[in-house]
Amino acid sequence: MLKRLELNGFKSFAGKTVLEFPKGVTAIVGPNGSGKSNIIDAIRWLLGERDAKSLRGGTITDLIFGGTAGKARVGLASSALTFDNSSRFFPVDFDEVEIKRQITRDGNSSYFLNKSEVRLKDLVEFLAQSRLGTKGLIVVSQGNSDLFIKASPAERREMIEEILGLREFRLKRQEAERKLKNTQMNMETVRVQTEELKPHLKWLKKQTVKWERRAEAEGELKKLENRYFGARAAAAGDAYLRLDPELDRIEREIAVMRQEQAAREKELAAIEAAEPENRKKLKEVRERRAAVSEEERKILKQMEETEREIKGRESVAAPEVKDELMAKAWNELYQAAKEALSGVLTLTAARGILGKIIAWGEKLAVSERGAVAGEKRKADEMKQKVAVKFNEMRKEAGRLEEEMNQIEKSLERFTAEFKEAFRRVEEQKEKTARMEQERERVKLEKERREFKIEELKKAMAQAGRKWEEFAGGREEEMTEEEERETERKLFSLRGELAAIGEIDTALVAEYKETESRHAFLEKQLGDLKTATTDISGMLEELAQTIHERFNESLGRINKEFNSFFNTMFAGGKAELILERPRLAGEGEEEEMATDSLSGGAAALETISKKFRDIEAGVDIKINLPKKKVAGTDALSGGERSLVSVAALFAMISVSPPPFLVLDEIDAPLDETNARRFGTMIKEWRDRVQFVVVTHNRATMEAADVLYGVTLGKDGASKIVSLKLT
Repeated sequence: MLKRLELNGFKSFAGKTVLEFPKGVTAIVGPNGSGKSNIIDAIRWLLGERDAKSLRGGTITDLIFGGTAGKARVGLASSALTFDNSSRFFPVDFDEVEIKRQITRDGNSSYFLNKSEVRLKDLVEFLAQSRLGTKGLIVVSQGNSDLFIKASPAERREMIEEILGLREFRLKRQEAERKLKNTQMNMETVRVQTEELKPHLKWLKKQTVKWERRAEAEGELKKLENRYFGARAAAAGDAYLRLDPELDRIEREIAVMRQEQAAREKELAAIEAAEPENRKKLKEVRERRAAVSEEERKILKQMEETEREIKGRESVAAPEVKDELMAKAWNELYQAAKEALSGVLTLTAARGILGKIIAWGEKLAVSERGAVAGEKRKADEMKQKVAVKFNEMRKEAGRLEEEMNQIEKSLERFTAEFKEAFRRVEEQKEKTARMEQERERVKLEKERREFKIEELKKAMAQAGRKWEEFAGGREEEMTEEEERETERKLFSLRGELAAIGEIDTALVAEYKETESRHAFLEKQLGDLKTATTDISGMLEELAQTIHERFNESLGRINKEFNSFFNTMFAGGKAELILERPRLAGEGEEEEMATDSLSGGAAALETISKKFRDIEAGVDIKINLPKKKVAGTDALSGGERSLVSVAALFAMISVSPPPFLVLDEIDAPLDETNARRFGTMIKEWRDRVQFVVVTHNRATMEAADVLYGVTLGKDGASKIVSLKLT
């Protein structure tokens, strides 16, 4: 219900003015010209009225306080109407709903719903959901007490629909019809554009057939090239890449082998370097051995001299014995001397000679004992000297013999070691040489692979491809048969592409763009057809809702209307009837006209035929008691007001609004009917909130609160209030 109205600069209310509306009846009274009807205009303005004339002004800026001799004009007018929404009459989750509207002198209007700025269209739709607006009888302005009578049939229907809450569906239907018409226009535009595109698109398509085949062939060619070059590149690359690790391995092995060879050559050099030292030692030993032999020769010579000396003495003592023994001794000494001179005198031989000399001496001594007794002493001394000397020689010869044996053995070991070291060196050289040959073989293979890769790169370049496209690929290796077949297909495709030649890519691009545009238009056309179907379905649902609710409510309204009419006129009858206008082209002509339509127009026509009565206006049929009056034209002013009041209360009986704002609706009534009006207000005060502007005492008596409106000395309206109990 209404809770509060705030005016600021609106019409005659220059300053801020607040009116509180309690439940029940609020009456606004005051002398003519005081500005009380401006309160009603403010409410009507807040409920969406846009026509300045309906607000008793010339232009919309006439709603702003224009100033008086005692008070300056203001720059803007604003009004705010607050509703108690604890019952959730409005479909929002607020306990209070405030509608505010303001206008400036430059003509700019603003609308606010709970402090948020909204469009007037949104505000009207919001109010329509709650059966509020300016088309019906929720607000009846001054001088319009017979509004329902003087309204046209179509306007009467609007009044009834608004109070029944059908204006919301009517607005939705109007919006849907607007969308349907716009959709139909868009469909026609899109259809024309689509038809215009078709010939050009067809021509472009013909021009791009070759390009399509070229693209297809290029795709096939690229796929084959990928397989062909990829397989060959993978094989060549793998084979080539395998050579580098192999070369690295060979180089490492050669390096190891060369180190091994150097080590063995070093060993050989060390062995070879040790040979001269041994040979030098052998030479020295041999030289000393020769010196010993020279000493032995001297001993032998000395022995010969001794022998001659002894012979001389033996010739005296025992010549025969002497001669025999001397011959034998000489022979043996001679042989021993020869052996000594040849360098092969051994220790044993030397000892034998010494023994023989001793034996000879003994024999000589025996044989000459007698003869050479005098010489024996000398011979013994000489023998003793020779024996000592010879013994020394024997020791030296033995030592030299042993040393020579050691050196000879060492030379034998050297020879064996040298041969073995030399063999190992040669063997390692052979291994190194074989590995170097293997390296040369791998290098040659690498060069051969590089050549193959270069040839493959050239083949790729001729095909417009690059090695980098295939490097690192993992295509499976092709068999010879597969490779030959692939090469044949490649040759065939390249020939086909050469035959097709170059294509103007601008045409191709234009074709794609045009085709895309055509597809978009086709889709848009399909979407618009779907939208047409959807909107048509919604229109039919709305038409059915309006048809069913209006017709069902109209019967109930007629029952109440007749009852109130009978009470006010003390008899008679009254009825609201639907006006059923004949649509243009009904019958056969109508069918032909419908057949010629298409899309949204046909849908609208079909719905209009099916629910023809939703566009029908409302006529009033009355029958006054004791009068032959069936229409409203012959009614007096008071009778017209009574009929309108009866119709108003009939409608609120069927669909009670949250409030009614009535400006001097009781003015044309006589005292009796004015009291009836006051009584009716009292009866409905618990179900409907009333705000009435009145001069009538009976109406004032029905009020719970009286607001008095006067003009102050400054020419602006003032409010005084009185709460009645």
